[in-house]
Amino acid sequence: MGKKSSSSSSAWRGSGGCRYLHPSDYLKSAKRSAFLILTFIFFNYFLWDLHALSDDHQVEELKYKLKGSGLQTKIVVIGDSNSIKKKEVNLDDEDPVSIERRQKVKDAMLHAWSSYEKYAWGKDELQPQTKNGVDSFGGLGATVIDSLDTLFIMGLQEQFQRAREWVANSLDFNKDYDASVFETTIRVLGGLLSAFDLSGDDIFLQKAKDIADRLLPAWNTASGIPYNRINLAHGHAHNPKWAGGNSTLAESGSEQLEFIVLSQRIKDPKYQQKVETVIKEIHKIFPSDGLLPIYINPHNGTTSPSIVTFGAMGDSFYEYLLKAWIQGNKTEAVKHYRDMWEMSMRGLQGLIRKSTPSSFAYICEKRGNYLSDKMDELACFAPGMLALGSYGYGPGEAEKFLALAEELAWTCYNFYQSTPTKLAGESYHFPTGKDMTVSTKWNILRPETIESLFYLWRLTGNKTYQEWGWNIFQAFERNSRIETGYVGLKDVNTGLKDNMMQSFFLAETLKYLYLLFSPPSVIPLDEWVFNTEAHPLKIVTRSPDERDEYLFEVTPEKSVDTV
Repeated sequence: MGKKSSSSSSAWRGSGGCRYLHPSDYLKSAKRSAFLILTFIFFNYFLWDLHALSDDHQVEELKYKLKGSGLQTKIVVIGDSNSIKKKEVNLDDEDPVSIERRQKVKDAMLHAWSSYEKYAWGKDELQPQTKNGVDSFGGLGATVIDSLDTLFIMGLQEQFQRAREWVANSLDFNKDYDASVFETTIRVLGGLLSAFDLSGDDIFLQKAKDIADRLLPAWNTASGIPYNRINLAHGHAHNPKWAGGNSTLAESGSEQLEFIVLSQRIKDPKYQQKVETVIKEIHKIFPSDGLLPIYINPHNGTTSPSIVTFGAMGDSFYEYLLKAWIQGNKTEAVKHYRDMWEMSMRGLQGLIRKSTPSSFAYICEKRGNYLSDKMDELACFAPGMLALGSYGYGPGEAEKFLALAEELAWTCYNFYQSTPTKLAGESYHFPTGKDMTVSTKWNILRPETIESLFYLWRLTGNKTYQEWGWNIFQAFERNSRIETGYVGLKDVNTGLKDNMMQSFFLAETLKYLYLLFSPPSVIPLDEWVFNTEAHPLKIVTRSPDERDEYLFEVTPEKSVDTV
């Protein structure tokens, strides 16, 4: 190739003006030399500009990929354009404010836990005002199990060890009690599996298998849609009378994470098969807008006329479509979950309305073709879900869904700011010409808004969400903290207190607040997925070959970053 170029250059030099293309001729005069130098500089500048544009595109592409993974990083370009390097820089360089606020949340957890230990040890929940415990869930030690991972993540090892000893020596599931399949799954099974994934202690896995085996007969229906109640000692399953014999959407379609994880950890497919049968049956009746009424007949798998809602009895079904996809590491084996979720999100967009005069976005409930201008605080999980799922879309759609998530989060934050106590009520209406009116006035220490603030902060790096979370935490401290624990409010307008410290206050509300002020390396979102009770479970890649489904090894996280 070089020889051909040499002979060609001689020919070109003898062809009139074309000879000026040969550099040796420029060296014979100053003008020609200057022209050559200027041309060289211009040409290199042009190439550099093209390369810089390419590098900028690479940087933007890398930023998008990192955001999609849930890693909270930014890209810094180091060096010249010919050797671009990309360095990941933690967006949450520890600042004194976050450290102080995290410690305050940890102190709140210590206060709640020590009050429970003192007055209600081994009971399901503490009644702080009367200083006694109550078995809200049949005596399964719900607060102990719900708190295990929170204690571990916060580095409260002495408290964690006492809870572990209670689980090992005192936890007994042989109860003649009709348990909620859903609540027992998300609190007890989820809490035990999370404690195992975090600590690697086999006692938690043994207990998880025990409770799952007691729940499993609930899926023995003609359609595979489970009954929602089961006697833990005798295995008799049924549905509550108030549901007219039906199962509810959230309670029947929100056990995938826990049962799939159990199958993975003990390499027994039967648990996964039960809960994935539910999704297969629901897929048969899945409407084009992806929105299902809350009642499903467990005998024939058909829906019964009832409301469509992202609040009570509907909420976590949609959440688990997304999270089952994430828990399987977004592979082809779990793509059907993502596809169904995206259909549901198209339907959700049709439920969005805005208030007047302030344009607060909210999610309506639907019955038939009628939309009700009502939104539960429970539906405030949706901004976090939308933010978490937005990064599975392409850039245009991702931005649209993230923007919707941020709008809804602003509404949910104002659920709190609109009351005298600065704590949200249970549900809100949006009357014509009025922004929002609290319709159900109690607050039972719910976590949903804080959960969404956590996801939005992790995924955008916008510290505004930390400020909003801190304001909500301070409102809990002013209104709900008493000498013997934390209580809810019967009325968010008057501040009248109730007498219950819900187990999810320790499992979810305080955990999400703590993580809101912790570095993203503490339970990173590319390694963990939270169940609907905020119990983090390790993400494990799902094989497209079901025969290989249980051949992989799951290594418990022996040392998780704590701060």
